[in-house]
Amino acid sequence: MAIMKVSEKGWVVIPKELRKKYGIRPGSKVSFVDLGGSVVLVPIPEDPIEAFRGIWKDDGSSWTEEIVEEHRRDREREEAKIAYWTERDGGGK
Repeated sequence: MAIMKVSEKGWVVIPKELRKKYGIRPGSKVSFVDLGGSVVLVPIPEDPIEAFRGIWKDDGSSWTEEIVEEHRRDREREEAKIAYWTERDGGGK
């Protein structure tokens, strides 16, 4: 973690390691995000379209299948709870 001092003009030097890591060069655009108690500097890609190309690429998994499976597990848990309480209470008699 680097601690930097803000100049009278409001300038802050971004440490070289971070500029290199995030590709921030002279003329690069950045965004400042207020997180309510913290300020985050976010580099803006030179070509945002290209930077996000492929982020939703099909990796072979199906969200629909994952959601159906999650619902199946939820249903099994709920049925197990019902069975437990029914059995505990004497089979509902």
